[in-house]
Amino acid sequence: MTAAAGPAARRAIVRQSLSVGVATGAYGISFGALAVAAGLSTWQAMALSLLMFTGGSQFAFVGIIANGLGAAPAAIAASSMLGIRNGLYALELTHLLGVRGARRVAAAHLTIDESTAVAVAQREERTSRLGFWLTGLTVFVLWNLTTLAGALIGNLIGDPRTYGLDAAACAAFTALLWPRLRSRDAVAIAVLGAVVAVVLSPTMPPGIPVVAAAAACLLAWRSPKAARP
Repeated sequence: MTAAAGPAARRAIVRQSLSVGVATGAYGISFGALAVAAGLSTWQAMALSLLMFTGGSQFAFVGIIANGLGAAPAAIAASSMLGIRNGLYALELTHLLGVRGARRVAAAHLTIDESTAVAVAQREERTSRLGFWLTGLTVFVLWNLTTLAGALIGNLIGDPRTYGLDAAACAAFTALLWPRLRSRDAVAIAVLGAVVAVVLSPTMPPGIPVVAAAAACLLAWRSPKAARP
């Protein structure tokens, strides 16, 4: 049975969760702006963020609306890969969270990149659960608020990427990963994942480079180490 996390550990996980949640949630303004630019109403944009709540798939859907059926194959492929990724997250989190009933439904809705990353980065079960729920809820609330803001403001804000919001979530993930790179094996696996993602990104649909990089890292982690003399 895991011992209760101390006050310092709880404060640390709260800081992590809120920082990741704010960095990710802020990018919802981009979705809101792009959704109304593609022809959706404010309420339709809000419904997507409330009910779908998977950023990549939401952007893929808006891409189809904006560019017609010609964009559908790539968008569907990308969103399908993202769905597979979330399914793998669920396998990892099922035993960690230990939820049942209505909480299980809520956990499924909040199973995203950010909540999973914060949860699995912790050393204790209690802090993992706290990190998952706090991060997921922070992203959910802010993502929906900023979707509304982006939909209302629309083109007045220009391209949200010029503010660096698209890089904020990546920076937050890097901050989570960095403290765990304490061995040569961990550094080598991280470099392998980065190289695979960078090489595939220019030519593959969104989502596929991430899944391929994760698969490469998993294979490298599972590979038996050569015996040392």
